[in-house]
Amino acid sequence: MGMSMKPWVRSLRRMGVVTALLACGWVQAQTGPVHLLVGFPPGGGTDAIARTLADKLKDQLGMPVVVENKAGAGGQLAAQALKAAAPDGLTVFLTHDHTISILPQVVKNPGFDPAKDFVPVAGFATFVNALAVSGGTPAKSVTEYVAWVKSQGGGKGTVGVPAPASTPEFLVGVIGKKYGLDLQAVPYRGSAPMMADMLGNQIAAGTGSVPDFIENHKAGKIRVVAVLGAQRQATLPDVPTLAELGLAGFDDMPYYGIFAPAGTPKAAIDKFSEALAKVVAQPDVKDRLTNMGLTVGFMDQATLAKREQAYTKVWTKLIKDSGFVAQ
Repeated sequence: MGMSMKPWVRSLRRMGVVTALLACGWVQAQTGPVHLLVGFPPGGGTDAIARTLADKLKDQLGMPVVVENKAGAGGQLAAQALKAAAPDGLTVFLTHDHTISILPQVVKNPGFDPAKDFVPVAGFATFVNALAVSGGTPAKSVTEYVAWVKSQGGGKGTVGVPAPASTPEFLVGVIGKKYGLDLQAVPYRGSAPMMADMLGNQIAAGTGSVPDFIENHKAGKIRVVAVLGAQRQATLPDVPTLAELGLAGFDDMPYYGIFAPAGTPKAAIDKFSEALAKVVAQPDVKDRLTNMGLTVGFMDQATLAKREQAYTKVWTKLIKDSGFVAQ
């Protein structure tokens, strides 16, 4: 029978072998490197987080882990690169909520569909967004910032945001409406260039994640004046929440997670997930991420998927209620 096996049978058997190799070969034979995509430029909060994890992941995976910055369009370019990558377990995307949960709702043709093109691998933290003022701004609180804007520009002001049509940009609109200010969001290509302009007093205020601001806040170069979330942050105990100031509706915590191209073998996903769980459990890593303003907590594939779906649902309503039209 072996001698007379039809070509299509041999082909199917070969395909079976290939499938098996894809499923287990990454664990047993791959030498890497693993490409850890980041959608923002070097120097920002997300980049710092990625490099902290990459340094430790290489030991757990037994292969190099290279951070690859593909900055632009709020992580859109990195997401497109992930979609185009081979589903071999050697390319993954470290990102926060914006690129996965929000960007597909505010851009007509993002070039990817998270539900079809990506698969969750694991999550490792939640965080909150914040409002910060630059060192050249005398304000030390939201009330003082509002008064300063009214005194300087008759209620008109500009606020930096790390990406267009992002949670920080929507936050600018909410703050403006709450306090009767005409605030214009100024989008940047990531938090690093926004922070550079804040440090140079080129822009008076900015909104972004706590990890974007925490280092310069602690150094006294900028001042975080409010945070989102249901409670104050351990790293910023003296900074009030927006809920305390009368701005409710922003309590759901955004997340950081890692995603892979659809079709990535489960063995590869499990291997990376197990490695990430061990890394974030290490005291030095947990302390460093906590000091960056993250609430560290490992999420397996299913947990990350549920959080992403829930967060997307929340922001679908917020975006719809805001009247924002996809660009």
